[in-house]
Amino acid sequence: MNKLISDPNLDQCPDFASAEFQGSRAPLLSPTSDDTQAAATLRTIWTATNTTLRAQWQLQLDAEALEAAEQQCLCAEAETQRLAAQALQDATAAEEDQKKNRIHHIPIPDRPRPKRAAESFIVSDFALCKLDKALFVELYYWTNKGLADARLNFLTTNDDSMVPTAAADGTTSWIAASVARPAAGVIADRLLSPLDFSRAVPRFIASLEQRGWDNTCVVMLANFFGALMLHNYWTSDNVLEQRALLAYEEDQRRAWHQAIPLPSGAWNISILDDAEISRTFDSLYHGERERADREFEFKVRKSINVINSLANCLFSIMARLHLHIVRLPYLHPAF
Repeated sequence: MNKLISDPNLDQCPDFASAEFQGSRAPLLSPTSDDTQAAATLRTIWTATNTTLRAQWQLQLDAEALEAAEQQCLCAEAETQRLAAQALQDATAAEEDQKKNRIHHIPIPDRPRPKRAAESFIVSDFALCKLDKALFVELYYWTNKGLADARLNFLTTNDDSMVPTAAADGTTSWIAASVARPAAGVIADRLLSPLDFSRAVPRFIASLEQRGWDNTCVVMLANFFGALMLHNYWTSDNVLEQRALLAYEEDQRRAWHQAIPLPSGAWNISILDDAEISRTFDSLYHGERERADREFEFKVRKSINVINSLANCLFSIMARLHLHIVRLPYLHPAF
């Protein structure tokens, strides 16, 4: 079907009775049909044709309207997708910028200076970076010695150098050298004194809250430390029992941090495993016994070596004295 280029509703029926259409009426003339009847036949044919064209025109208008609506819908959908892609791109760029310049995007509340601001403490950048990545970090950084080292480095160090580091997605990024450098002389948790441990725990929990850790994890770790200090080993006079708790704390917390990103996930670390604590104590006890046995064996061997050395010296002296006595008459014939 050919496409109409004009609206047939605007067409006017010609005057087929006029002399202009004499040629059109001629084929319709017959003994039974004169000019008037021929003109009426032509008007009937034109009217029927015009009616058909009007219906075709309406169908054409409907089809064009439907096509325009579909095209508009496609354009709107494409624009929506473009805007969504642009928004995603902008959000990704903003997120990357926030990661690179985190300090620039930290919101500062409109409030007076907190009264306890003067009592705040400075923690090593290395330790805080570990916390931000949910990695294990020694409690040493929150002891008096660790905080003193961090404060000294903060006041005396002016190192703006950057070092490369591997990100979680395998890409290489640059971070401050102070963030990548652990403190010198870090003491493992198992070697901390109970006093240093009890001082570090509340500061460590405060740092977790300040770094935006989930409240569930913060409470879980706080309950974990509390359960350790309420254990009967903690107040025991046996040093090995206290060391067993500290060794258990270090091993469990290290394993807990390593399990966080795994598909199986971590667990409620605040639930103590008494059987594991007993195994840790037994391991320390046997290790201490082996060390004491080695020291005793070393002392015994050293004593035996000294005794053997003295005996050899004594035998040598006696042999020389005997030889001297034997030779004495020959050296002094007068006697």
